[in-house]
Amino acid sequence: MVKIKYVAKINMKKLLVIHNKYQNIGGEDIAVQNEIEFLENNYQVEVLYYQNKISNYLNDLITFLTTKNKNSLSLLKNKIDSFKPDIVYIHNTWFKASLGVFDLLEKEKIDTVVKLHNFRYFCTRSFLNSKHLRGDSLCQGCGYKKTRFGFLNKYFKESIIKSFFILIYGKRYFSILRKPNLKVLVLTDFHKKFIENLDEFKSKIYVHPNPISVKHNEDGINNEKYILYAGRVSEEKGVEELINAFLNSELNNIKLKIVGDGPTLNYLKNKYSDNLAIEFQGLKSNEDVIKLIQNSLAVVTATKLYEGQPTLLCEASYLGVPSIYPQTGGINEFFPKNYELAFKQFDYSDLKNKLKAIENKENIKKIGEKNKEFIFTYLSESKVLDRFNMILDE
Repeated sequence: MVKIKYVAKINMKKLLVIHNKYQNIGGEDIAVQNEIEFLENNYQVEVLYYQNKISNYLNDLITFLTTKNKNSLSLLKNKIDSFKPDIVYIHNTWFKASLGVFDLLEKEKIDTVVKLHNFRYFCTRSFLNSKHLRGDSLCQGCGYKKTRFGFLNKYFKESIIKSFFILIYGKRYFSILRKPNLKVLVLTDFHKKFIENLDEFKSKIYVHPNPISVKHNEDGINNEKYILYAGRVSEEKGVEELINAFLNSELNNIKLKIVGDGPTLNYLKNKYSDNLAIEFQGLKSNEDVIKLIQNSLAVVTATKLYEGQPTLLCEASYLGVPSIYPQTGGINEFFPKNYELAFKQFDYSDLKNKLKAIENKENIKKIGEKNKEFIFTYLSESKVLDRFNMILDE
């Protein structure tokens, strides 16, 4: 399934963006859409969206086994012939877009840039547990946990078949990313160093954060006091630990609102059904989430992962709302130095103390204002554009 969007600009480079949407819209989908809107002001842009809807089981099985999708490649070839892009900018390719796009673009001799929004390329590069975990009990790239038995890298713990297919995919994707003719974009300096430490990449690695587009909600501010978590409700996101730290903080007349869906949602709803301070709101549109952020005292995450560029936290900063987050991965790069509401990852006593800091309303307001000033400077339109132009011109 493909949706094509075209905006004509005269005397500008032609940029074709490819993205395979996720079944449940997430931070990466929002980030891609924001970046497309940003790029449309500076390039001739056309977009190919793919969606993972099962339409032909045989064709999809062939795609899983060969990592190529004939229909997707035909659509891309037609678009190349009609649009004649100078550059192709690739985001997610799993699974309908397929890895065949890289072969086609190499054959057509079109400059290609790929952005890595997460660490899946690393986590699925091998069939072996040992190469995934590298001696650790938890992979902070994806939340994969060591098990007592089995040597297979079971990336999807609910399905060995699905894991097998993505490992075929991931193994080849990893080899593609290492090619010297490819430009690879990552969101943080942390991620760039992570790749460079693998000592296997010959591609050019650049730091290029996502631009952020946030529209203030015109409904005004309500009087309800709450802290907001919005994202996947799962073990690796630390939602249960967040709830317990929130309850232990004993904040007066302040609620914790949890927006999103995921494998642990029903378990947590049942466990905390009698606690009026915890509200599970399910999935919300991005517009509704922005409104919830704008009216919150703070946003919070207790993720156990490295993360890339957390959409929730960046949107909060744009709205002048403070964030509470663990010091992990590159999150600190999106906040002022010595940020006082960052807690030591996995230290839930420290998280409790940061939650308690919300009671100091005057200081919280100052923190929100500093965050807004920082993010407006770091992700200013001119900086993001200059950085992207430099990457394309190198």
